[in-house]
Amino acid sequence: MFGIAEGLFLRQTGMTSIPESWQPMSDRDQIIRPKKLSDEVEDRLLALIRADDLKPGDALPSERALMARYGIGRPAIREAMQSLQHKGVIDIRHGGKPRVATPSLDGVIDQLGISMRHILTHSHSSLEHLKEARVALEVEMVRIAAERRSADDLNDLEQLLRAQAAAKRDVPLFTQIDGQFHRRISAISGNPIFETLTHGVFSWMSAFHKEQVHKLGLEPLTLTEHRAILDGIARKDTNAAARAMREHLERANALYHQDHAQ
Repeated sequence: MFGIAEGLFLRQTGMTSIPESWQPMSDRDQIIRPKKLSDEVEDRLLALIRADDLKPGDALPSERALMARYGIGRPAIREAMQSLQHKGVIDIRHGGKPRVATPSLDGVIDQLGISMRHILTHSHSSLEHLKEARVALEVEMVRIAAERRSADDLNDLEQLLRAQAAAKRDVPLFTQIDGQFHRRISAISGNPIFETLTHGVFSWMSAFHKEQVHKLGLEPLTLTEHRAILDGIARKDTNAAARAMREHLERANALYHQDHAQ
């Protein structure tokens, strides 16, 4: 059956059918491009891990065994292995068989570091989006912390704040403890993904835009702001804690813009 437009076209041209080459291609007819050999090996290795129910620490077949199993050369096997290692799926150690890696959220964040460096270096809009996301995430994290904090949580945060005060003249250590303070707040949520995301965003900014997480000479102000955040958490005052966190993060953003506008 033809539609009205197709029927009119056929009557006007005297044609009996629309040429196949003129017809739109369905999803099934789309050209299928061959996969790289190493990509195929990677897919098969992932299927092998699932089919054999391999656990972290379990060994995979050696390169030589995989070459015989799949009938291909070493380069494709090695490329697939390196790709899976980069993705955190397997561990490869010199002289030993590759093994299934232990899952690590921090490992995923670290693997994204190279890509994030490129993005944050060459895309101002991406940096702005990341700053906005950080404020939204950490303001919500401090609200949860104020609701759920325990005596142990407060003690850990107090110790971090004291350690940071003692490191005022050691900028790298001061910045490191700063990140630990923010991460510890997120850990109170009990959700490791929130904790890892907070750590990741801080790490990316401290590595590629240091001004976003620390400005030399403002250590006393940072400590005062951290104290206000901790006081809100200690009083279980979610609004005060959230307000202190927002002011702390937005102050850093505002100073960054002032510096770069000059």
